[in-house]
Amino acid sequence: MPRPLIGITTYVEESTRYAVWDVPTSLVPAGYYELVQAAGGAAVLLPPDEPASAAEVLSRLDGLVVAGGPDVDPVRYGAERDPRTGAPATKRDEWELSLIEAALAAGLPVLGICRGMQALNVALGGTLVQHIDGHAAAPGVMSWHPVRPVEGTRYAALVPEEAEVPTYHHQAVDRLGAGLIASAHAVDGTVEAIELPDPARWVLGVQWHPERDKDTRVMAALVEAAAMAPAVRV
Repeated sequence: MPRPLIGITTYVEESTRYAVWDVPTSLVPAGYYELVQAAGGAAVLLPPDEPASAAEVLSRLDGLVVAGGPDVDPVRYGAERDPRTGAPATKRDEWELSLIEAALAAGLPVLGICRGMQALNVALGGTLVQHIDGHAAAPGVMSWHPVRPVEGTRYAALVPEEAEVPTYHHQAVDRLGAGLIASAHAVDGTVEAIELPDPARWVLGVQWHPERDKDTRVMAALVEAAAMAPAVRV
């Protein structure tokens, strides 16, 4: 039986040096696709495309991972830009929000990671806190802290214990999007996981970076859900 095909959104860098080249590049850290593969899925990378093509692209997939990356533009959730918010990534915002909306409409399993969790919240009408302290160390260095599951949630069923997770973010969920619930918190109360509490739809976001850890439980659950819900073809 073919492995479930999981799409992973990508970072977009206008100038990336490798070998003798310095060119615009769409890329993703290897940990993302390695985690999908370790969890039993096959990975495909999704560079930005026309937002109108999101449903057509997803029709070829069994699941979606929305990867980490730059801050979601505050205009997407009706807020003024905080000076500490990063520069907008307009094409990525447009593409990923369209992918999330199309995936939700099609009932495709979705996992949002860090920025991806925030994009999921924004796609469903939620808002973000534009800056918090204590969840990122020096630039390029992961922090680790415990997250506590909320009893009775999908996340708690996957990871019932308090777990140390790798984290690197300075923004967080503020108002939850329509239908979403918080399913894990940091010790300081920061929302660390969100989900749709609908047993018929597998939709989960985590604020940390499971691709930087050895724990495959969350990704394995996405892959399992993807295997049970074959892609809808156009």
